[in-house]
Amino acid sequence: MSWRIIYIEESDYLSLYLDNMKIVKNEEDILIPLADINTIIIDNYKTTLSVHLLNALCENNINVVLCNIEHLPSSLVIPYGGASQASINLRRQIEWDSLQKKYVHQQIIKSKIFNQLSVLKHLKKSEEVINHLETFHSQVELGDNSNREGLAAKMYFRALFGSDFKRFEEDIINAAMNYGYAILRSQIAKYIFAKGYHPSLGIFHKGPTNLFNLADDIIEPFRPHIDLWVHNHLTNEKIFTKDHRLELIKLTTHNIEFKDVKQTVTNTIREYIDHIISILESNEEKQIHHPRLLFNGL
Repeated sequence: MSWRIIYIEESDYLSLYLDNMKIVKNEEDILIPLADINTIIIDNYKTTLSVHLLNALCENNINVVLCNIEHLPSSLVIPYGGASQASINLRRQIEWDSLQKKYVHQQIIKSKIFNQLSVLKHLKKSEEVINHLETFHSQVELGDNSNREGLAAKMYFRALFGSDFKRFEEDIINAAMNYGYAILRSQIAKYIFAKGYHPSLGIFHKGPTNLFNLADDIIEPFRPHIDLWVHNHLTNEKIFTKDHRLELIKLTTHNIEFKDVKQTVTNTIREYIDHIISILESNEEKQIHHPRLLFNGL
């Protein structure tokens, strides 16, 4: 099973050598077996990639993330073919029952708020906010028509980062969370494509120009994993550095709990996608298992 996440910042040239990715850096060659690679993050405008390598990466379902000049993930290299049953699975996805999608979305949002609560309780934040989030958790409706998710998020982020904090402003906290979320989003999109489904067809998210609506649905319970690390390491920092980016990338190799088993975030993403899709295609209100946070190492 692939496990390595490769961050490219200083390489001059990437190419294919037999079944390896060859990295040329300062006239030194480094070989990494493709079978070991889960994700490659390229954060250097001067790096050149061979088409031969790109094709091999796609054939091996290796996640390739390209970063922009601000070092934020901006593009994914996505295989065109997908799984062998892509057309069958896509038809199934189009036919997912609308009521079942609302049920799954409701449970995902409840899980997200549950993990947000876990973060606040772990950090011993405001009891008043914790009580409000517990109430919101119990009030999430089908389709979240009363927007418990949005209300919970507003109170959660202010309890976590201070009363003046605003999501999506240009500061180190938002930059770090956006970076961490983008890495997770790319991992989720990779596995959705690998299974022959299309990430643009979401459960709740329906943005007409968003290629990753389904990935944005599935990512929700994983977000607090990023939030906690950002709180613990960047609250008093002024600049978002390369070392911070590397640590956020490494978070996908940290353990999280799923179905009472501790395993990496990457493995959990794959199993969680399988689980969510099986629920969507069952048309039954079965118990849905969700990822739960582990606090060691964060």
